[in-house]
Amino acid sequence: MTPEAAIRLALGQARRVLGTTYPNPAVGAIVFRGSTVLGRGATQPPGGPHAEAVALAKAIAKHGKAKVRGASVATTLEPCCFTGRTPPCTKAIADAGIRRVIVGCKDPHARVNGRGSTALRRAGVEVEVGVLEDECQKQHRGFISLCVKGRPFVTLKLATTLDGRIATAAGESRWITGPASREWVHQARSRSDAVMVGSGTALADDPELSARKGKRIIHRPVRLLVDSKLRVATDAKLYKGLHPGRTDKIAGFETWVLCKSKSQGRRAVAATGAKLVDVPTQGRHLNLSAAMKQLGKLGLTNVFVEGGGELAAALLRANLVDEIHWFQAPTLIGGDGRAALGPLSLERLRDAVSLEDVSVRRRGDDVHITASVRNRKRR
Repeated sequence: MTPEAAIRLALGQARRVLGTTYPNPAVGAIVFRGSTVLGRGATQPPGGPHAEAVALAKAIAKHGKAKVRGASVATTLEPCCFTGRTPPCTKAIADAGIRRVIVGCKDPHARVNGRGSTALRRAGVEVEVGVLEDECQKQHRGFISLCVKGRPFVTLKLATTLDGRIATAAGESRWITGPASREWVHQARSRSDAVMVGSGTALADDPELSARKGKRIIHRPVRLLVDSKLRVATDAKLYKGLHPGRTDKIAGFETWVLCKSKSQGRRAVAATGAKLVDVPTQGRHLNLSAAMKQLGKLGLTNVFVEGGGELAAALLRANLVDEIHWFQAPTLIGGDGRAALGPLSLERLRDAVSLEDVSVRRRGDDVHITASVRNRKRR
């Protein structure tokens, strides 16, 4: 098996667990000999074994230690080399007698950052780093963002009419885009650690923010509500399903509320089981850069932002959006409809938000535009 083929199989394992492993990266690994895969694994939820340990355990359980000794391991991220909640993967690999390790990309964590590969080489293991590096870095972009920037990777989703409106003047917004676009959004939620909305969207739409396939909930991302003054009532769907032992259909969620430290109504919000995240202010509004840093300290690696227009604009103004997914439906509402973005306060065209790596595809009757946000210098 070529190194590229082995890493592709490992990536397949990693993609299955995106959104379920924070604060750890969603890593995939395989153990193989020749063209035969002996074991497959992916990072387990926090406190559980890492991908390499899972793959090795499965390989040994199925084929025995003798068959695994001298085999190869392919992993999407450099193996860890320190003891945290679990033992170091480098030790598990060396103890199993693995001959060669193929690594997709380097781990930028301060306690690894090349040390994992060095530890393996010192143990006599052959190491190759950088196989399908771009694909592996994309898989781990949330974890990389957390290590390098101190904040999660932020994806902004916009669903609008062709003329950039998210609702009529009266506020009606369901549904602007079609079933294929909404299905993609649920898949994106299922791959995210958290889904974020502003108080305006919560008040207008009362969203649940689950990830569903049909009527079945397939993932419960952390629900992030940006509500500086705690305007959203505690009987909203975002506050349901929080108590242990609940048997209602949306039990098991976490809701974190980003608010001012002296907001009124804190006791009522805390009584729902929601986590209050105090964020410093910047003028009359929350400092979203500080908020994202706090979310990073809480371990979130990927945040999927679903609105509304004021929150989207504030994140763009603060250079906090990494990727945009813009769904456009073949309908027109007109200038009296509600805009997808609030003011960006631009005076010069050169200060406009610039996008790159743009791709366009159809989803049913809708157009789905994907783009990376080019980082701008703060004015």
